[in-house]
Amino acid sequence: MSFVHLHVHTEYSLLDGACRISGMMDRVKELGQSAIAITDHGVMYGCIDFYKAAKAAGVKPIIGCEVYVARRSMADRVHGIDNDPYHLVLLCKDRKGYENLCLMVSEAFMNGFYGKPRVDLELLEKYHEGLICLSACLAGAVPQYLMREDYEGAKAYALKLAEIFGPEHFYLELQDHGIEEQIPVNQGVLRLARETGLPLVVTNDAHYLRKEDARMQDVLMCIQMGKTVDDENRMKFQTEEFYLKSEEELRQLFPNAEEAFENTQKIADRCNLEFEFNNYHLPSFPVPEGYTNEKYFRKLCYEGFEERYQDPPAEYLERLEYEIGVISRMGYVNYYLIVWDFIRYAKESGIPVGPGRGSGAASIVAYCMHITEVDPMKYALIFERFLNPERVSMPDFDTDFCQERRGEVIDYVMRKYGSDHVAQIATFGTMAARGAIRDVGRALNFTYAETDVVAKLVPTTPHITLKEALEVSPQLKEMYDTDERVKTLIDTAMSLEGMPRNTSTHAAGVVITADPVCSYVPLSRNDDTIVTQYTMTTIEELGLLKMDFLGLRNLTVIKDAQEQIRRFQPDFDINKVPDDDPETFAMLMEGKTQGVFQLESAGMTGVCVNMKASSIEDITAIVALYRPGPMDSIPKFIENKLNHKKVTYKCPELEPILKVTYGCIVYQEQVIEIFRQLGGYTMGQADNIRRAISKKKIKVIEEERKVFVYGDPQKNIPGCIANGISESVAQSLYDEIVAFANYAFNKAHAVCYAVVSYQTAYLKCHYPKQYMAALMTSVLDSAAKISGYIAECKELGIATLPPDINHSNDQFTVDGDSIRFGLGAVKNVGHGLIRSVVAKREEGGPFKSLEDFLTRMSDGELNKRAVENFIKCGAMDCFGRNRSELLAVYDRMMDSLSSSRKKNLEGQMGLFAMLDEEDSGVSIPIPELPELSRAELMSYEKETTGLYMTGHPMDDYRPYLKNTHVVPIGNLMEEENPYQDDQIVSVAGIVQAVRMKTTRNNSMMAYVTVEDDTAAIEMLAFSNVLNQYGGYLRENAPVVITGRLSLRDDKEPQIVINRARPISDFANETVAAEQQQKTAPMVHRGMLYLRLPTEQTPLFGKIRAILNMFPGDSSVVLYFADTKQRRGTRCALDERMINELKNVLNEANVVIK
Repeated sequence: MSFVHLHVHTEYSLLDGACRISGMMDRVKELGQSAIAITDHGVMYGCIDFYKAAKAAGVKPIIGCEVYVARRSMADRVHGIDNDPYHLVLLCKDRKGYENLCLMVSEAFMNGFYGKPRVDLELLEKYHEGLICLSACLAGAVPQYLMREDYEGAKAYALKLAEIFGPEHFYLELQDHGIEEQIPVNQGVLRLARETGLPLVVTNDAHYLRKEDARMQDVLMCIQMGKTVDDENRMKFQTEEFYLKSEEELRQLFPNAEEAFENTQKIADRCNLEFEFNNYHLPSFPVPEGYTNEKYFRKLCYEGFEERYQDPPAEYLERLEYEIGVISRMGYVNYYLIVWDFIRYAKESGIPVGPGRGSGAASIVAYCMHITEVDPMKYALIFERFLNPERVSMPDFDTDFCQERRGEVIDYVMRKYGSDHVAQIATFGTMAARGAIRDVGRALNFTYAETDVVAKLVPTTPHITLKEALEVSPQLKEMYDTDERVKTLIDTAMSLEGMPRNTSTHAAGVVITADPVCSYVPLSRNDDTIVTQYTMTTIEELGLLKMDFLGLRNLTVIKDAQEQIRRFQPDFDINKVPDDDPETFAMLMEGKTQGVFQLESAGMTGVCVNMKASSIEDITAIVALYRPGPMDSIPKFIENKLNHKKVTYKCPELEPILKVTYGCIVYQEQVIEIFRQLGGYTMGQADNIRRAISKKKIKVIEEERKVFVYGDPQKNIPGCIANGISESVAQSLYDEIVAFANYAFNKAHAVCYAVVSYQTAYLKCHYPKQYMAALMTSVLDSAAKISGYIAECKELGIATLPPDINHSNDQFTVDGDSIRFGLGAVKNVGHGLIRSVVAKREEGGPFKSLEDFLTRMSDGELNKRAVENFIKCGAMDCFGRNRSELLAVYDRMMDSLSSSRKKNLEGQMGLFAMLDEEDSGVSIPIPELPELSRAELMSYEKETTGLYMTGHPMDDYRPYLKNTHVVPIGNLMEEENPYQDDQIVSVAGIVQAVRMKTTRNNSMMAYVTVEDDTAAIEMLAFSNVLNQYGGYLRENAPVVITGRLSLRDDKEPQIVINRARPISDFANETVAAEQQQKTAPMVHRGMLYLRLPTEQTPLFGKIRAILNMFPGDSSVVLYFADTKQRRGTRCALDERMINELKNVLNEANVVIK
């Protein structure tokens, strides 16, 4: 007996196939089968994962695809005819077949897409070599003709395919899923086989692994279509027979088809495609005539070395020679030249490039070639962290470019190597634990509230699985065990968890190939972007050159600020500013980090203040330490920095390695140096062990402990004891390395980002107007961020002026001692119109009046909406008229001007009328009207710019809210905030929008957007709240909302409203509150008591992080209510810390005595 499944859909038939690759091979072996094919719908996304899984399990993989075939040609796109293509299964015999399949699948996306990626018969004929073809399911052309009772049409199509692929490479499929239409189709297929001699093959069009998985696959289909399982009108599989069946089950369906079963094995025997991994296919770099690539590479290195270093120590040149040798021996000369070339192009084109990113900055060759701008010798960066001669792996240069012009660099690379040799890289969105519960809940017709309760019991730990969540969340486990509906929900979600649900384009990944990309990997199209169908990891495994071209907004900010500075200081160059400026570091020590790259979060600001950062090395450490895990080391780092007497080393040999970080292990490079200098490892050996420890390879970690301490003669490693380190110190040090190596950060990357951070800080310190203008321009699409930066400008004593038709350009600009809004901030105003306004202004001087503006701009793209918005936002206040007056006449003025121009064009105006300077058609008197109310002015400003210019509606209400527990909305919206999911909070603001919706049980709910002067947040009001408080939830109403905070991974924070009150209710409490505030003492002395429900609460981690940010000598007692246990620690009783603790724990649980 022998049978092979040749028609199988994995999870990469997105939201349709559910044969999980992870479980597929176990199922194949359970069935006693030795091979299996992958034939996903129109794509090859999963081919490499499938191949590796099969090989690992000892199962023969057969690579294929069920392609869509256009009913006419790929170029035809008529709805009703061409939007329902046929299906056809193609299997790869060999490498040529794989290349042809990749090419056809790519062409289907590039040129044949119409609802689906389609090939046609002409393309099949051109690229049939190396492929075996099967006639497919009921959606195949042959079955479709037979279902229409057109036997001759079916026969002609079958013979055409046999002619294309060869009679021995085309098979007619027999399938039986208990579907009524399959009976006549199978009869027709058998007749075709008899009359034409075409071979038969049995398949089962498997979409899931086992019969019991049919329900799960049905839910998957519902998720895809946005339907529920109760919807009778949705598309669904007719039976539950689309699974990986045993040969016995299929033989019962086809008892007389022995040859058709044997053919499955014959096909499998003929398919022998093998992939090669880690065999690199680097494109060749074209060098000038007279040079080899090696010679040109060396030329660039030595020229750059002379430019970078004057009188360098001998070890610098040795390092350069060493790196050149390693790069050359490992075959990466072309790689360096390719990277050098596109970075050279970017810099010569004025496109800002970052100083470096990732471990590539550790290469002195990269520094000399101006690929990076950080001196690896100055910061003790280790080349082997980037390119390890003892581990064959592709180097990886990631590069930051100005966000606005990153695309120009990709375009250059495409021109240089050919557009068919360059592609961007796909990535997959998968169903994470919480997301799977929400998706499945909708499909199973759970209410939002029901699903929300279950989803929120899943901890927010990154990458946690539902199985792990059930182990660590008692409430979730209790619901799972006691509620059958919840059990069904979670079980179904677990079966779908981790499955890909959509594709998108990797934010930065670009692949460059020697031959056309589609000869190595299949391509698809995401919007207008051509992307590989394989992910970045797979691209690297196949030996293709992959690089990250990232867009970094802060480089654009630095560029824009520098351009404004050069208007009065032409020789200014940010790359030449001193890197030890005392004023810049003094600013950071004062906590003025708003708008500074990497340092502007509340936590980072606290570290800067407490650490008293005074060098780029300090900023580097902050970047490296401020992450989960190493964050716990921050207090020790700060303590040691501020008091060098507290710095200790386990042995003197550690001092030169750890001195720069005050005795703390912070960087991966330090781990490597410890292995090298104390244990006697080579650089390459040390980096390999660091990687093993960081990946928690327990067996390797334990084996390596002996080598580190005692040495290994076979590896030529002497060990610590041989190098004079005591056994106890070596063992203790190894424990410390193992504990921290998983958190240790790549210093090369941290230094690069610290440099950018310092540059932004320098600009803010010395050129605050230019920097803040550039910063606000970079976030034009975020009213909330602009609002925050306007507040920062106030702190800096910089006024922000509204848009002005006579002074504004496109972007924010410096105007005297102020910053002027750009016209680009005004809605419905295009860049073309703004350029025209500026050109007319430069050509004829400032606009004198509304009439003058309309007349001079009348021959362009000016429209009424733009003029109206200019008036409403205040951009025409320079004309000296009230906005109410201009709004009353602009419409008629424009109509009159338009009429006059029309008459002129039609030749109906007389000579004297045309010569008359005062065109009576335009000169419409402007009435004198009272100005709009302050509330109306602000409302119009908000409408046209997304911001309030002349104030904020909350200005009038802020006094009422003093000494209340109202939280600024901006605090809730920050990525780092101390608030917990389901925490009760109160906010105050203006209702911006109310959107009513009918729920599934026919009750009403509302989505309410509330904004204060820091941010806006969406709120949910259910029917009970609407019945009680709906009268307060009107647009433009000032309210105080109390509700439950909802924090979800996939959405912005929301508040579920419990109660709403008008702000005016607080007016009577204001006087008493102000008096209380005047007499409230500053918090500086005493002992702090904190009450927490349990040590296991997620709040404990938040509290510990907050305390760590404020090191000091005051005593703190943490009391855990469930065990009545007390814990002690110390910190500084800073008012900001006390306020944060009260926000997290509520005031009753924070006491100072």
